[in-house]
Amino acid sequence: MKKLLMLFLTFALFSCGSSKNIKTKHKVIKGNWTLTQITFSKTGTYNVTFFNDTTKDCLEGSSWKFVPNNNTGVYTINDSDCNTGERDFIFVIQEVDAVSGYFDFMLKPKNSKDNVGYRIDLKELTDTTMLWRQKIIVNGTPFLINMNFIKQ
Repeated sequence: MKKLLMLFLTFALFSCGSSKNIKTKHKVIKGNWTLTQITFSKTGTYNVTFFNDTTKDCLEGSSWKFVPNNNTGVYTINDSDCNTGERDFIFVIQEVDAVSGYFDFMLKPKNSKDNVGYRIDLKELTDTTMLWRQKIIVNGTPFLINMNFIKQ
C-alpha cells in the first residue's frame, strides 16, 4: 500500500510541471538575441512607443538576453541617438494551443512605474530566429506589429 501511495504521489508531482513544449521554448529562447527589424501591417509613418520606453528606431538593433530559469531578462538600447542602457524585464511563455503551436508571451519591465505588462504572440521560435507579433486596434481596424530577432 505504501509503495502504491508513493507511486501515486510521484506521478502527481511530475504531472504538475511545465509542459514539454514550454520547456522546449525556454531552452531555445535562452541566451542573447538582437532585435533586427520592426514592421507594421500597414504602410505609413507611425509614432509608436514600445514598452512605454522607446521608439521603433531606437529599439531596432537592441540586444536582448533571456534567462528562463528565473524568467528574467534584459534588453539594451545601443543607438547613441537614443536613451541608451539596460532595461530589466520579467517574461512568461504560456502555451495557448498545442495543436496550432500558438504561444502567448508576456513581458513586464521591472522598473515600470505603472506596473504594466505587455502581451505578445510568440509566432515563431527556432534555434536562430524569433518572431513576436502584437495585434492592436487602430481606428477600429486590426493593426499588426512584427518584431524579428536573430540569435547571437
